[in-house]
Amino acid sequence: MTRTIIANALKSTDYGTTVNIKGWVRTRRGNKNVSFIALNDGSTINNIQVVADNEKFGEEFLKPITTGACISVVGILVESMGKGQTVEVQAESFEIYGGADPDTYPLQKKGHTLEFLREIAHLRPRTNTFGAVLRIRHHMAQAIHRFFHERGFFYVHTPIITGSDCEGAGQMFQVTTLNMYDLKKDETGSIDYSRDFFGKQTSLTVSGQLEGELAAMALGSIYTFGPTFRAENSNTPRHLAEFWMIEPEVAFNEIGENMQLAQDFIQYCIRWALENCKEDLDFLSEMYDKELYERLNFVVNNDFKRLAYTEGVEILKAAVANGHKFEYPVDWGTDLQSEHERYLVEQHFKCPVILTDYPKEIKSFYMKQNDDGKTVRAMDVLFPKIGEIIGGSQREENLEKLQLRADEMGVPTKDIWWYLETRKFGTAPHSGFGLGFERLLLFVTGMSNIRDVIPFPRTPNNAEF
Repeated sequence: MTRTIIANALKSTDYGTTVNIKGWVRTRRGNKNVSFIALNDGSTINNIQVVADNEKFGEEFLKPITTGACISVVGILVESMGKGQTVEVQAESFEIYGGADPDTYPLQKKGHTLEFLREIAHLRPRTNTFGAVLRIRHHMAQAIHRFFHERGFFYVHTPIITGSDCEGAGQMFQVTTLNMYDLKKDETGSIDYSRDFFGKQTSLTVSGQLEGELAAMALGSIYTFGPTFRAENSNTPRHLAEFWMIEPEVAFNEIGENMQLAQDFIQYCIRWALENCKEDLDFLSEMYDKELYERLNFVVNNDFKRLAYTEGVEILKAAVANGHKFEYPVDWGTDLQSEHERYLVEQHFKCPVILTDYPKEIKSFYMKQNDDGKTVRAMDVLFPKIGEIIGGSQREENLEKLQLRADEMGVPTKDIWWYLETRKFGTAPHSGFGLGFERLLLFVTGMSNIRDVIPFPRTPNNAEF
């Protein structure tokens, strides 16, 4: 018969009907007469209780039905008398797909640390915590696509293998088919990439932005949503070597419209989570972050304060003068640290902040320069608890200024000639930003380590699974 997913069975009031449910056993308890089996199939954080008559099935048959085993149950859906559930299944027949040895199955019914669960990333989705996180991850991806689709944006797939370094930082993973044990060098001692698959040096992308800009110069409003890679040796709770980025680019948008798009976008995503992920958020709020709902509503219900970097620095310096202690010094021209960003959001303005007009020396070559010659039309969206969640800018549409800035920052223009050409042929004002998907998930789930919001984290010295 057709399988009923557990999320639907739990909502059903068709008492007396026969259903077939399948899933993994979370627990089995009972007495000599009856067994109570908690079954979960991943469709919801909630288990369904299966009640089995021990005499009917026999102790030997039921013995393999232990925590972690996978079973199929056909039974009668009945109203439950127990607390915490409205329905349960009176078992008529079982099929055991696969047992799980209680002596070796690592997810027995007890508390496990998040550090331990990272060591068994192949099994951690079966826990309540990671089931909740992964369902929310799915919902956030849905919200992102819906937001842009409803506003007439087009989803563009940008390359994962690239010959250019968008950020100019050099922290890129190389892609090669060359024999690492027998690398041919040219007369200058450099590796001869003419023998490589693409005939040149290539890497995994750090951003789809440059290609996204090209698409926006033809389609008007586009967004990318895909994996990006940074070979940055940062072993922190906020950094991954492989993560997902959402990057909208919009022709004719200037910095003000870009800021409004960022606010509308992130509020839409969080509202979506509040409306569609209640059971999972309830669990995460209870187990990990009692202030989660307060913070989510805080972002949804507040306009974002827009503030120039220069004014932000003055506020921070005044805080220091009044006795506030920061670990890192703050002065005009320094890149703000997370502690500075959080002070502005959590203590000074008490609402999300969009910081603009940063010094050009600490920002990328493609950002539009202001008339003061010192700052660029950059914007960072700052959130409680995590600091920067979005970074973006109005892009420099003037070819001469863009070329000069790329040269100043050591970005090889031979690798981005195609990007520069868009400023030769029908250039236009345009803006965009990047949102790290996992940063958004950290905020929405209340988890404290970015390794716990992606199924298989890639970090320094860790590419297991």
